[in-house]
Order: sequence, then C-alpha cells, then structure tokens
Amino acid sequence: MNNSTLRLDGHRILITGVSRPLGIGATLAKRLAEAGAEVAVHGYSDYDLTTNHLSAMPKGTEAVAQQLKDAGLKVTALTPSDLGVPGNAEKVIKEGAQKIGNWTPEHIDPILHVNIRASMMMIQSFVAQVDITRSNAITLFTSGQYLSPMVSEMAYCVSKEAIICLCRQGARLLGDKNIRVNCVNPGPNDTGYCFGEAYGEVAKKFPAGRWGTPNDTADLVLFLHSDYGKWITGQIIASDGGVRESW
Repeated sequence: MNNSTLRLDGHRILITGVSRPLGIGATLAKRLAEAGAEVAVHGYSDYDLTTNHLSAMPKGTEAVAQQLKDAGLKVTALTPSDLGVPGNAEKVIKEGAQKIGNWTPEHIDPILHVNIRASMMMIQSFVAQVDITRSNAITLFTSGQYLSPMVSEMAYCVSKEAIICLCRQGARLLGDKNIRVNCVNPGPNDTGYCFGEAYGEVAKKFPAGRWGTPNDTADLVLFLHSDYGKWITGQIIASDGGVRESW
C-alpha cells in the first residue's frame, strides 16, 4: 500500500531495531521518511551477526541509513549499542534528540544556492541586458517567516528572509535604472502538496475558510508588472488572504 495522502512532514521520529536491510525497522524507516518524516535509526548489528538472519551484516544500521540518504530521504544513523546494557537506552534518546534536526551543509547549501545565489545572479544578468528607457519590474518571492516563526524549516526560512533583504537593497540599487523590485509572500497556495485532515486544518487558518490559489498570487504579480504598479518598489506584500501563520 502506498497512500500518498498520508504525510508526516515536520515529524521527527526515532526508530530502534534498524540493523538489517530486510527487517521491519528498515522498512519503517523507509516508509516514514518517504512520507516526509525526519528519521533517526538505531540498531546493534553485532547481535545480528550471532544469529542466522540472512541479511545480517556488519554496520547494518549505517548501511540502511546511507541507502535511504542516497535516495534523498532524511535518515540519520545513531551510534550502535546494546540496549540491554543499563544506561544505553537513555543515551540513544539523548543522541537522537541531538541529531534529529541538526543542520548540515548538505541540507543548507542547496537551499541557499537556489533561493539566494541564483536570485542574485539572475538579477545581475537581467540588469546587464535590460532596456532602461522602459519601465521594468522584478518580483521576488518570500514566505511567511517574517510574520511568524517557521522553526521546522530553518534553512528555507533563512533563505526567504534574505530575499526580503535582496528586495529592499535591490530596489534602492536599481531605481535609477528604471527597475522596480518588490517581494510577494503568497501564503499557503493549494498546489497539490497537502492532503486529507491537514488540508482542512490549514483552510481553517484563513478568514475566508479556503486556501489561496496560484491565481490569487498571479493577480497581484500582474498588477505589480503593469503600469498600475509603476510607483511601487521595495515593498514586501503579503497576498496571503489574512492567514494566521502559526506553524
């Protein structure tokens, strides 16, 4: 069964007994991570090697975690240990709490490179070829992190906060080149990424009782790029339907 409507985005889960690729623990790690959870796995391969399990292997927990990470899933292996030894169970919980949610360059860099560096390079290239005798507009996109904390998506939020800075600085820098720069926060838009009960819970956060749509966002961008928006620059505009952003 593969029900794509069952999502665990934002959940942080510790799974023990993950030491064999064919085991229940490994399957749980895969399925829960595929559903969006951030998973820490713990196992004790040394014990498996004393049994007749066909899939037992040295450093099995690390092997399972690496295989899932290679598939693009958020899975981290904890230090192997025998949970039968007093004190080890508590150590697993402590290490799991430290590791789940840790920021790593592998997670941070791609987000910063796409959201910040690429935006800056594209603006630079645009300015180099634009006709400054005409009215020009750049619309950047931020998120709701400047209105309410979104601590479960820290790297993303940092990158989107930087976009606000880029908007304000860019508007001042490029104003004499007849280029307006604004930034839109579209709020949650129904683009097919949320399902089931969670979808309804988000809808309740809007005064209108419905999600925003891409057309709602497009209405504002159309206005900003038209002559009606000719006197608007350096602004961060929340076209979010008044959503109460408390994630």
